[in-house]
Amino acid sequence: MRRCCSRASFRFRSDSILSSAATLTFCILGIYEAFRISTLLRQSEKEKEQLQIANLQSQLEALKQQVNPHFLFNSLNSLGALIEENPKQAGQFLEELSSVYRYLLRSNEQDLIPLTTELDFIRSYFHLLKTRHGDGLELQLRVDDQYHTHQLPPLTLQLLVENAVKHNIVLPDQPLIIEIITTSDGQVQVTNNLQRKASRVLSNGVGISNILRKYQMLSQPSPTVREVDGHFLVTLPLIRQPS
Repeated sequence: MRRCCSRASFRFRSDSILSSAATLTFCILGIYEAFRISTLLRQSEKEKEQLQIANLQSQLEALKQQVNPHFLFNSLNSLGALIEENPKQAGQFLEELSSVYRYLLRSNEQDLIPLTTELDFIRSYFHLLKTRHGDGLELQLRVDDQYHTHQLPPLTLQLLVENAVKHNIVLPDQPLIIEIITTSDGQVQVTNNLQRKASRVLSNGVGISNILRKYQMLSQPSPTVREVDGHFLVTLPLIRQPS
């Protein structure tokens, strides 16, 4: 009788140990599976994030490539008109155009550029425009030195100046005045007086839409575009350079 109890007790302990071992095994397997799933999810999220970044970078590159043909398209239109009006001046325009276009190609390789660099380019670009328009065009710059190292997408100011010239009358007796200023809250404003051309302007539809999309791709606050008291006003957030 005692031997039977001993065997039963041994069998009970063995079953208990097996049960505990099975439970422990299942727990370990559960923890391992949970860890494996968690790792796979993190890897999937990382791959998804990398794919999104690559996609955004691809879209940004496409936007940057839009600018060069846009600039050339409008410049050639101006050159064509100038050849008929003043062949000698057209020659000067072509020389300056080649110089500006080389700079444009170098600058457009970057996602962001210092404001001071963009302003240097605007001065060169404005000189090109003055060859075409003379006293019909005026540029006013009021930029606080503290914002010179702040950044913005390259050729943003150039697109806005080009847009103003393209859509407005530019004549000595009706001068187009373009003003570029910085504000106390770290933004740059580009303003021009509105004197729209009566005829439809030939355009490939890039301009401001390109700027808005670039800011979106860079996850930056969106620029604002509005008309105020007979003026066209675009406000661009400046991006502080990481310290």
